[in-house]
Amino acid sequence: MKGFLTDDLLLNLRNITELNIALVSKKCTHLGENQIKWKPSKDSWNIQEVLSHLNSYSTYYHHVFIDKIQNTKFSSVKENFVPSPLGRSAWRSMKLGRLNNIKRKFRAPKNLNPSISPELIDLEPVTNFVKNQQELIIILEDAERVNLKKVKIPISISKMVRLRLGDALMFVIYHNERHIQQVKNILAHPNFPKKQ
Repeated sequence: MKGFLTDDLLLNLRNITELNIALVSKKCTHLGENQIKWKPSKDSWNIQEVLSHLNSYSTYYHHVFIDKIQNTKFSSVKENFVPSPLGRSAWRSMKLGRLNNIKRKFRAPKNLNPSISPELIDLEPVTNFVKNQQELIIILEDAERVNLKKVKIPISISKMVRLRLGDALMFVIYHNERHIQQVKNILAHPNFPKKQ
């Protein structure tokens, strides 16, 4: 099975994360409440809900990443990372298409869906998103010192299912990128309101 050069993979994931930080910092910091809560349709999420969803993922995954990286005995770095079949399937399902299009739509799990679980709504979604993504960059730096194949990460919907660290990082970061594309689409919508 084809793999990735570890350094190239981690650099690519860092670049995606930095672009996400830049976009949200530039385009969302000064939004009015009417803008951050505006929905393109009654069934879609607003920007606050999108960022709250991503922040809830960060709450789970960042803690697990930090714990597993700090406490692993697999500190010998391998030049190549080879995804597992399960891992490849997981992150491929999240990855945007060539035209930054969302190829397949998914329903968020109820416990991570802010339109079903209002307790997930973050009152400081932009600030917390930026802070979480800056933490993710540190996690990626720390991941350079461990074996991305041997360190295993339990996924949020089932602790029994574990992905290789490299696969889990791709899954989370492609998931972030997918939802930041959703934010871009909301901001570009012809009916997006002016600030009140």
